[in-house]
Amino acid sequence: MIKLLIVDDSALMRRQLATLFEAEGDFEIRQARNGKEAVAENHEFQPDVVTLDINMPEMDGITALSLIMAERPVAVIMVSSLTEKGALATFEALNLGAVDYVAKPGGTISLSIGEIKTELVRKVRAATRAHIKRKGSSARGLAQRLREEREKPVPRPVAMRRGVAGEGLVIIGVSTGGPRTLEDILPLLPANFPWPVLVAQHMPASFTRPFADRLNNLCELTVVEAASPMPLEPGTIYIGKGGADMLLAQRAGKLTVIAKPENREFLWHPSVELLGRSALEHCDPSRVVGVMLTGMGYDGADAFTELKKRGGRTIAESQESAVVFGMPAELIERGGASLVLHSEKIAAQINVWAGR
Repeated sequence: MIKLLIVDDSALMRRQLATLFEAEGDFEIRQARNGKEAVAENHEFQPDVVTLDINMPEMDGITALSLIMAERPVAVIMVSSLTEKGALATFEALNLGAVDYVAKPGGTISLSIGEIKTELVRKVRAATRAHIKRKGSSARGLAQRLREEREKPVPRPVAMRRGVAGEGLVIIGVSTGGPRTLEDILPLLPANFPWPVLVAQHMPASFTRPFADRLNNLCELTVVEAASPMPLEPGTIYIGKGGADMLLAQRAGKLTVIAKPENREFLWHPSVELLGRSALEHCDPSRVVGVMLTGMGYDGADAFTELKKRGGRTIAESQESAVVFGMPAELIERGGASLVLHSEKIAAQINVWAGR
């Protein structure tokens, strides 16, 4: 049995969520009305997973999460409303150690929770296998860590050709656990990084713009949401717009990133697989670096494997650092990973290949 703690100040939401998971047949469930009760139940009930609301009386979800991760770390799924304010709070929760989030389809008190049943159950089950990361560092601590990382000698790849000068492209696929992992990697790319970086992070439409803004404040490179056609520029990071797929195309003789409506033939969006295929179609594979980070499922594994076969270079995040070792594992199993690296070493490897 999976021990699940449901935390929400709405009795209706708690009842809906409990009914949803009881129907699965293998969940033992307890409920809490606020963050204070959640902290206490985390010790008494010893849950395997917690679903945690953000806005609650007495103690909000962010405060409760910080105490949970400090006292008894456990897999936490944030249940957030689809607003920009909710997105910012969710990113803070992920930085504090939450595994993933699910957006309420109808706001703070949702009467249509059944719409996200499949996603919610899938993420809660995956969370039971997640690698739990403890409480994140403050902004000041992050800045100090970045300075220390930049002062370290840049490692040379083992049995791999060195970086090449000229045009290149980095494509990154990531899902569960991605926001915090990207915050560990992208700020380590220096201001003179010579290539564009395209990121397909599975995320709702209302979350990607605040996420791009957050990363833009952390990174030396410019970070933008790719919501409309944009010619690729060196040293710019493009975050695929949620609710769409990010593709490459030739426009007026320039390689351009575009957002297209979600292709329903694919399960996850923005689709890593479609991004990888478009890179193969429009770029010299030997000039492309593909990076597969933490996440559930197999999105992008086929395209990245093909990229490696055609002379591209790929990195799969290691099991030791991945929050969920799904997407990287699929790439490794297909023989599509040039290197398998801990997240802390990925930026240095990208810099080597880009000649930095």
